[in-house]
Amino acid sequence: MRVVSLVPSLTEAVAATLPGLLVGATDYCTHPVGLDVPRVGGSKYPDLDRILGLRPDVVLLNVEENRRSDAEAIEAAGVRVRLTYPRTVDQALDELADLLRDLGSSREPAWLARARTAWAAVTPGTPPRGVVVPVWRRPWIVAGGDTFTSDVLRRLGLRNLYTEATDRYPRPTLDDLRAAAPDLVVLPDEPYPFSAADGPEAFPGIRCALVSGRHLTWYGPSLAEAPRLLAAQLGRPAAGSPA
Repeated sequence: MRVVSLVPSLTEAVAATLPGLLVGATDYCTHPVGLDVPRVGGSKYPDLDRILGLRPDVVLLNVEENRRSDAEAIEAAGVRVRLTYPRTVDQALDELADLLRDLGSSREPAWLARARTAWAAVTPGTPPRGVVVPVWRRPWIVAGGDTFTSDVLRRLGLRNLYTEATDRYPRPTLDDLRAAAPDLVVLPDEPYPFSAADGPEAFPGIRCALVSGRHLTWYGPSLAEAPRLLAAQLGRPAAGSPA
């Protein structure tokens, strides 16, 4: 089977489980490190001619990360499309198991079993702390409630203050974010590269935590270590943030 992945999470999952199947991936598929396959552009604007030229049997996409028009164009060219769309940790674990089985894995990979065990062991503290989760600035965009990211944080004992928003990714003003009075502002390093010098300064007097975007938003092998790593990062205030 020949597989092209337009989803970084799935690229890592397939490469770690069924090496040799991948014949193409996006420019943003950074894991596993050193993956040597042809690149087909970005997730939002892939090079369709290059994808089809790789003669894939299936192209992996995500409802949120990729465009419907690209999925339709790939299908119109006679290539099977496999869509994923997990909004919770449990859905992600199950969708990964189904996908890998369909691609030829005879059993659940060890990393996926470790991920199930790691998340089953999580016992969030109470009461939950209220958080906002910017994923972009200029303009500010935050993760809403019906998102995988929001469920990851919920499982870790945090309450997304934008859970009830009608949009999955609301665009509040900075004044709105501050007025929400979060106990913690969670700043991932992707898709926007928040850092100690870019992000916390927008929230004076509010505790901020810098976290790994891969562990907060990807669903793949990173899920096995995500609970431990994120818990440590969420408990460590960013430089200049209140202790």
